Amino acid sequence: MEPYSYRSDPEVPDVDDSAPILVFDGHCALCSDWVDFLLKHDRGTFRFLPAQSPLGEALYAHYGFKSSEPGSDYDTNILIENGRARIRSDATLAMFARLPWPWKAVSLLRHLPEPWRDWGYERIARNRIRWFGRRDACRLPTPDERVRFL
Repeated sequence: MEPYSYRSDPEVPDVDDSAPILVFDGHCALCSDWVDFLLKHDRGTFRFLPAQSPLGEALYAHYGFKSSEPGSDYDTNILIENGRARIRSDATLAMFARLPWPWKAVSLLRHLPEPWRDWGYERIARNRIRWFGRRDACRLPTPDERVRFL
């Protein structure tokens, strides 16, 4: 999948994307747990942005995903690197590729056809709230983590 650029959209505020940014659903327990996992294992590579923030909302709108309108849900995490965005399984596998071993091994799934990968991703994404739960508030960083959050 070719990543999509957001830089030409005047509705999206400027953002320092010199380090990879994960835009995630801050109310989703699975998504917040994924952020916790990355904070533990990624050695400081990623920065994080809740989708419920103004910048997160602008990025979701730019890519045509659902927003926090009543009754809607976030369809995917967005991984932004150097002005380009990756979504669905492509984003997840790109994150695994930047982790140390043994987690990096999961990125080998990128060799599967994208429709197969996205089919699995979408099943989990569609059911994640039912299976893992929803948090009443977005995940807040600890004082030590604040530098990693936008």
